[in-house]
Amino acid sequence: MTSIYLAQQVRELDRITIEEKGIPGIKLMRSAAQACVDVLLGQAPSPGKVSVLCGSGNNAGDGFIIAGLLANRGIEVTVGLVGKVPSAETDAGKAYGYCREAGVEILTAELSLQDSAFVVDALLGTGLIGPVRPEYQQVISAVNLHDCTVLAVDLPSGLCADTGNILGACVKADMTVTFIGRKLGLFTNDGPEVVGELNFADLSVPGSVFDAIEPSARMLSYEDQIRKLPVRNRNAHKMNHGHVLVVGGDQGMAGAVAMAAEAALYSGAGLVSVATHPTSVNSLVARRPEVMTKSVTTPDELKVLINRATVVVVGPGLGNDSLGNDSLGNDSLGGDSARASELFDIVLESELPMIIDADGLNRLSRLPQQSTKRDNWILTPHPGEARNLLGKNVQVNRLASVKQLQEKYGGVSLLKGAGTLIASRHDVWLCPYGNPGMSVAGMGDVLSGVIGGLVAQGLDVNDAACLGVIVHSLAADNITARQGERGLLATQLLPEIRKLLNGMPG
Repeated sequence: MTSIYLAQQVRELDRITIEEKGIPGIKLMRSAAQACVDVLLGQAPSPGKVSVLCGSGNNAGDGFIIAGLLANRGIEVTVGLVGKVPSAETDAGKAYGYCREAGVEILTAELSLQDSAFVVDALLGTGLIGPVRPEYQQVISAVNLHDCTVLAVDLPSGLCADTGNILGACVKADMTVTFIGRKLGLFTNDGPEVVGELNFADLSVPGSVFDAIEPSARMLSYEDQIRKLPVRNRNAHKMNHGHVLVVGGDQGMAGAVAMAAEAALYSGAGLVSVATHPTSVNSLVARRPEVMTKSVTTPDELKVLINRATVVVVGPGLGNDSLGNDSLGNDSLGGDSARASELFDIVLESELPMIIDADGLNRLSRLPQQSTKRDNWILTPHPGEARNLLGKNVQVNRLASVKQLQEKYGGVSLLKGAGTLIASRHDVWLCPYGNPGMSVAGMGDVLSGVIGGLVAQGLDVNDAACLGVIVHSLAADNITARQGERGLLATQLLPEIRKLLNGMPG
């Protein structure tokens, strides 16, 4: 799998390469610059006038060499310098000297941008932590307003390499070339919005360098994950493929539980049952007769269904009544004000693997800590639900947040959103697929059903979560490639998910 790193880890990889492997920093800088020039000229063999905007760090050194390489090819290029000329003895200073020897004119950023058709952003690098300073914000704003193609060196200036947060202002690039190690912030939160087409250059760093650093996350791929789905025997029957029980569908919310149940069927579960509110039964049966739908009016009825199941999906359309100190009656579930709480408590008494989503997550967030940790469940929150579970804004640092979710609740935790993150006890994975068209109602219900269907078929909670997220996101990408992002419906994903789980990615 592709490794993903935090900024400090990449700096350590850089240090090991220079100090322990004896590869000069200026050589790495030149390799980085050449990689950028190759991408730039691959995009625009005759780019017109190029403006290379340089700050004062090593990122600027890459920029100076880029400008020199372009000038030596006869391309019209200027450097827009923000800050001081680097000291001659530093690698950035040597790069500046090369740029000057190539005859590149050094201007202010404002003058350099004039009439430029192509801009190279080498202003700020991975060391940025706090808000972008005003003089850089002004230049970034000018770049974003300028009618040009933008290539970012290593990462767009203003983007946090670790969190993907925009730190006050950020260059919106058309393409980015990143070096040595892929930075987490390029793939999550605001990163995908500003990175454009991402290119990676390893700069020929020896593979042994990477043995010293454990990556912060690993990128999932469809090809790797689909191999984990077991091959079906020719003499298989439905019980070999598991029984998913979906618990939810309160009054007026039959759609949520229907989507989760259908997703489990489309994912290959042998049987799917639904435990739901009496008012939801008729619509569910009419929509999908393959789902065994049961009106649950007593605790014992739900317990019987749980005892027959392989895995439970709880939460879609469950209802979000106030928790309180409800207790189960002997003969029937409480009224609607207590129903969700009672259903959820009964499910938690089971030792079956379970997927908790939507209203189930909100209920989980209000239970005592000592009763909310186990190894065989998967939590699937979006950022709002994760905020309830952790009591903080999880988008500030998505990696830290998904790890905290897992540490607090055990099992596997997802943090949905751009660059969905999946954390188990020992590993974190990132999903590189997905698009804004998925920001519609029902997507989470489908995902929880898919994962439930995969657990039913024998995948452990780690593999089920990873494969479920991958096929869910890739299905959406395949559909939006044909029809666009606006108007995507959650149920449209189901046939595409079925194809993907049958090894048909196209």
